[in-house]
Amino acid sequence: MASAEARQKLTAVFVTDVVGYSRLMANDHHATVKTLAEYREVFSSYIQRFQGRVVNAPGDSILAEFESVVDAVNCAVEIQRELAVRNSGLPEQRQMHFRIGVNLGDVLIKDGELFGDGVNIAARLESLADPGGVCISRTVYDQVESRLPLRWEYLGEQAAKNIAKPVRAYRVLLDSRPKAGPPAGEPDSKAPAEEKSSGDALLGILEGKPPPLPDKPSIAVLAFENMSGDPEQEYFSDGIAEDIITDLCKLSGMFVIARNSSFSYKGRNVRVQQIGREMGVRYVLEGSVRKAGKKVRITAQLVVAATGEHLWAQRYDRELEDVFALQDEITEEVVTALDVKLVAGEQARIWRNSLKNPEARDLYYRARENLHHRTIEGSAQARQLFAQVIAAEPDSPLGYAGEAWSHWYDAFRGWSASPAQSLARAEELARNALARDESNPEAHGVLGLIHILKREYDQAVAEGERAVALGPNMADVAAMMELILRFAGRFDEALAMIRRAMRLCPVCPAYYLTVLGLTLTLLERYDEAIDSYHKAAALEPDYPTSYFGLAVAYGALGRNKEARAAAEAFRKVAPHLSSLQEYARRHPYKDPAVNERWIEALNKAGID
Repeated sequence: MASAEARQKLTAVFVTDVVGYSRLMANDHHATVKTLAEYREVFSSYIQRFQGRVVNAPGDSILAEFESVVDAVNCAVEIQRELAVRNSGLPEQRQMHFRIGVNLGDVLIKDGELFGDGVNIAARLESLADPGGVCISRTVYDQVESRLPLRWEYLGEQAAKNIAKPVRAYRVLLDSRPKAGPPAGEPDSKAPAEEKSSGDALLGILEGKPPPLPDKPSIAVLAFENMSGDPEQEYFSDGIAEDIITDLCKLSGMFVIARNSSFSYKGRNVRVQQIGREMGVRYVLEGSVRKAGKKVRITAQLVVAATGEHLWAQRYDRELEDVFALQDEITEEVVTALDVKLVAGEQARIWRNSLKNPEARDLYYRARENLHHRTIEGSAQARQLFAQVIAAEPDSPLGYAGEAWSHWYDAFRGWSASPAQSLARAEELARNALARDESNPEAHGVLGLIHILKREYDQAVAEGERAVALGPNMADVAAMMELILRFAGRFDEALAMIRRAMRLCPVCPAYYLTVLGLTLTLLERYDEAIDSYHKAAALEPDYPTSYFGLAVAYGALGRNKEARAAAEAFRKVAPHLSSLQEYARRHPYKDPAVNERWIEALNKAGID
């Protein structure tokens, strides 16, 4: 029991300090001291205004408490906005930025000072905040999220020194827009308290947690039903839906679920309410295709997921050669119905008839279906079909971009007898595609990955950024950008990009989970990485990179028995590949030390 001199109290704890204070002092001692004194006055003024109390202010830090957690967050936000204005009037090298952490927790008060976990957690949150930013705990978020006109980003569970249980953290997004729905990436608030949340709450259905609704019109386009009576025509109805997805993905004003996820409902009798909940979208587009000779009938319905209400439904009877124009028409109906605002250039990018020849379009759909298999056989078949598309429609970029991907896969995955020749051919085709349509995101994406294999990292990042800008909702483009950023050594950005891909594709393919694991491994978040690798192996047991990642992560943790078991699984599913150590060396990281880290972990486990 606390003594008479000490008492416990539930209070809002506010912790802040200066980013790079030692550097500022070294650069200009007198100016730094002057600025710090002025900014301390700002803190004191706002803390007093919001009914808070400065508890301690050693060096460049401030510890304060508030009776009201709403006042504490309001105070933090207003201080950061005030300091942003003041910093704008200073030379960049003299600008002084603070991080602020806010926690609601139990503290021990003795002689006016605060002690205990409540303070320790606030200090940990402060370290997670961006320069000029605010980071809060889940206990704070629960109190303020419906009471303040702010937006939030969920940062996941964070370990805090001397705190047994991880703390859920949220970044306050310091802009003027009102919040719209739950913070990005946050797990379902109704989930059991004991349910594990790693902060990568973007595994969607795999984790059993509904993704949050985006703050823009969001849609899942289901596979169109094949009504032709011929199972061989399945690729055609799939192709129609996939083209609509591709066009919608190019719109920055929408959020579009990837094909891999929306097509997971194919052949299943699932209510749109369930689809909307599981995919985290407000709208569902469904339809059917009947192809007979040179005629095609397409029906389409846009449905409000929460209620099942139809926003519009239409039947189209057209000549087969008019299919691309019809896809444009359906896309325009969706954009109009959802009142999506197009930014400059988007209309020109999405509404174009790239393949006017019905035979070329048929070949293209078949080729793309084979490429989706991501196998050596699928790549070879796709390459032959894309070559036929080019022969039939030499002015379209689609055949060139598709064949470029098949050659890149061959070079990257070691499927080619001459990787250098495959890479050169991939680059030639990608540039041919861009010569015909500079706004093709897939062509920019594969060109970025070609630059990675050529170890031209700046060019790779530039091409990747262009691809993401042109296809902001394309999950595979985001996953491609993860590869580019990771190989370029930008691991935190790579992690954010694969999270983006997984939100766009909640039912993600195994390789998304594997690259997530690789990035987490590089960030030394081994337990999370191992969990991701196991999920990938469960989805695709023959994918060797998952076992490679497991061997590295287990080796780094000193769990040698498990590491060697993973190595054995790698050899079993990929006997044609080199040893794990050679496999580690073949990854094109900008910093060779990364490959040596893989090898060191394997050596630690006794794996050759």
